[in-house]
Amino acid sequence: MNDISLPSLFVSHGAPTLVLQEDATQRFLKRLGGLIPRPRAILCVSAHWTTQRPTLSAASRPETIYDFYGFPDALYDLTYPAAGAPELAEQAQRLIEGAGIECDVHPDRGLDHGAWVPLMLMYPEADIPVVQLSVQPRQAAEFHYRVGKALASLRSQGVLVLASGGATHNLRDARFDPQSPTADYVMRFADWLERNITTNNLDELLNYADRAPDAAANHPTPEHLLPLYVALGAGVNHSEVMALHRAYAYHSLALDAYAWY
Repeated sequence: MNDISLPSLFVSHGAPTLVLQEDATQRFLKRLGGLIPRPRAILCVSAHWTTQRPTLSAASRPETIYDFYGFPDALYDLTYPAAGAPELAEQAQRLIEGAGIECDVHPDRGLDHGAWVPLMLMYPEADIPVVQLSVQPRQAAEFHYRVGKALASLRSQGVLVLASGGATHNLRDARFDPQSPTADYVMRFADWLERNITTNNLDELLNYADRAPDAAANHPTPEHLLPLYVALGAGVNHSEVMALHRAYAYHSLALDAYAWY
């Protein structure tokens, strides 16, 4: 496994109910794990863990965190009992600090739904060790890109860099009527994102807040887009980038996914 190079991935995890409700995005994530070589470990960047500086989870048995409320009772009965990977957390810390970025390790942080929702669909047996990495909303996209570049060498060691957030994420404008059409501003941003990712237009991507159409409307806060930049950094030297999935939900969410090979 040490000589198998894995892609870096960005996926949109949507609402926690994604694990319960079949739709195109759930079906895509259920297929995704089988489309790539099996990882020996997963480093999952979650939009739902925000810290002052990059922090890695080092729990040997991370608990399942229910960081939401008001959802169906069945969600709170789910667990994702994957093992942790403390040695991987320490290795990733060394790589990040080697790039001149201060980095912490949390001894007992569990897996929040930004991690376990996509992982439960991709690897339902929970038999691959997982380390979670936080994002820093006060830092720019370029900072997260640098974090990803520092982690790029893990891919050739059988580690999957899985970034989990949202291509767009304006919950204030969400509408839960299934007949509600997708907002025009959401489609404009998602199309801009696909165009610049697939052409590797790094300057546009790193300056999305000023360059992307309706950036503030699609990301009133940045934490759901920042994981994408870690995946981008980890995959920047790849020869191929692919748009794996495009979908919309709840009027204001784009649920797109990308891979850097």
